[in-house]
Amino acid sequence: MELNAPPGASGASSGCERRLSECGIRPTAQRVRIATLLLSAPQHLSAEQILAQLRVAGARVSKATVYNTLNLFAARGLIRQLSVDGSRAWFDSNVEPHYHFHDPSSGALIDVPVPAVEFRRLPPPPPGTEVAGIDLVIRLRKKM
Repeated sequence: MELNAPPGASGASSGCERRLSECGIRPTAQRVRIATLLLSAPQHLSAEQILAQLRVAGARVSKATVYNTLNLFAARGLIRQLSVDGSRAWFDSNVEPHYHFHDPSSGALIDVPVPAVEFRRLPPPPPGTEVAGIDLVIRLRKKM
């Protein structure tokens, strides 16, 4: 597998190596390359989009490697995996608490800060459980 970093990416790569290590992930060449791409900016990408960007940049990487790496990153808290519409998984580089707007016509996901949403009341969780988090996706459509 060829994973040469693009020119100027060495600083970003070393930062990603550190972040991977902090999450208990061994920073292999392919993991660093995928992390550098995904963590370069707050964004929401599918595995297919990540694979396509890696291949455009000249990386020879399998779909299975991308999926396995993304699942590892999500399991270790480096990124957040989202299920928005059931058609594919999205990977969010922003792991801070937030919600999302989703535009099904374009596929766009837009972060919504927690303070912008107000919940007045939640039902009590079943006995022996507690609320671990709330995932909220606000679906959009064009005004008619």
